[in-house]
Amino acid sequence: MKILLISANTTDTPFPVYPLGMGIVANALLRAGHAVVQFDFLHCGQSLEKLADALRLEMPGLVGISIRNIDNANMVSEQHYINIVRQIVITIRSVVEAPIVLGGAGFSIMPEAILDAVGADYGIVGEGESAVVDFAASIERGERPDRCMRTPSRLDPKEIGAASYDQDLIKFYLQYGSMVGVQTKRGCVHDCVYCTYPLLEGREFRPRPVGDVVDDIERLVNVHHAGYIFFTDSIFNDDEGLFLDLLSEMKRRRVSVPWTCFIKPGNIREEHVLLMKEAGLKAIEIGSDGASDIALRGLGKDFLFKDIITTNDVFTRNGIATANFFMFGGPGETKESVMEGIRNIVALPKTLSFMFMGVRILPGTPLETIALEEGVIGPGQDLLGPVYYLSGALDRQWLEKTLTDGFKDHRYCFFPSDKFETATKFLHQMGYTGSLWGMLSPNKMRTTPRAAKM
Repeated sequence: MKILLISANTTDTPFPVYPLGMGIVANALLRAGHAVVQFDFLHCGQSLEKLADALRLEMPGLVGISIRNIDNANMVSEQHYINIVRQIVITIRSVVEAPIVLGGAGFSIMPEAILDAVGADYGIVGEGESAVVDFAASIERGERPDRCMRTPSRLDPKEIGAASYDQDLIKFYLQYGSMVGVQTKRGCVHDCVYCTYPLLEGREFRPRPVGDVVDDIERLVNVHHAGYIFFTDSIFNDDEGLFLDLLSEMKRRRVSVPWTCFIKPGNIREEHVLLMKEAGLKAIEIGSDGASDIALRGLGKDFLFKDIITTNDVFTRNGIATANFFMFGGPGETKESVMEGIRNIVALPKTLSFMFMGVRILPGTPLETIALEEGVIGPGQDLLGPVYYLSGALDRQWLEKTLTDGFKDHRYCFFPSDKFETATKFLHQMGYTGSLWGMLSPNKMRTTPRAAKM
């Protein structure tokens, strides 16, 4: 059967992200013998007309839509994406009669609500690469599956497959920093109150075989000419040391390519950083989140602000560019902790800091329970909205003004966080590669620009 897969993502902040989930599902369907076409909504300039043209050309028997995000989780500058998916569904219906199935991380957070909102036929919740093969087979047999299917169990680590990287899409994304995603493991063992990773991927880490991951890297570099790898794991430096196994395999196979990842503060030693640097590490995003010990405790973190300082220092003194992200207004936050947090961030050296106000409430998270207990939301309240948590001890106008005034004179501190976007896009157009922290970091870690395309 011919299957058209559509990545519905339209956000390019802080940079366009290759549709890895769609590629993984595509690979599973290809291995099952289906003819698969990957269509990316960003790649086509968010054009419904081009989507309609692709549908008329391919005339698929099944259409799948991957939903990466439902909104940008930014209380100050909201962007909603579900209506875009609805327009995609309407366009599909106007051209073909094929069943439409939804999937992806964004969809799995609140599947029934999204199905109702966009009018698709079916949805797959959870890890889709095995479920979608069974679903496609049932459609071929003329059966009508359940409207919303939930995968019964987590995939074994050896079953987590590679992505089918589309060459045309690779070329498009290489224009924006030469960065392409690779997943080394799934799951998360931590208890951050706002996070959906444990719900979506499980509460333990499931590492892919390190040989398979390095195969992906070599293929991206040697075949697709990717110049920068983005490890998409929830946390790269897991406490079990699985990341060290990958780095050792990269060293054994003499694979060194520029890369970046998400880092958790607190469990990184000097020898870890040196091994990461030997494998090509250029920049990291530190998942700091809380700007004071009070804020960190309210967000469910198991580290202190001193650990953020230590982690930032061990990377920057080894020449690795860093960025820290902070959320203000979470559970337990007070005016005093906000002021302390501003002082802490301003004093954090050699890094870029991005600030957010409020915390997005998502179903099934501990934050939803906290919000219910405090009366921030009511039982059964629709959270597709989106809806944000803000500590009852804070006034929104006071917090927004305080953060604006607190960071306005500090060159490497950004509130609202999206004011950095224009500079990032300009540098990518000029040929700079890699993450935005590597391009404009106060630690002066920059890659050499390639010749800008005319």
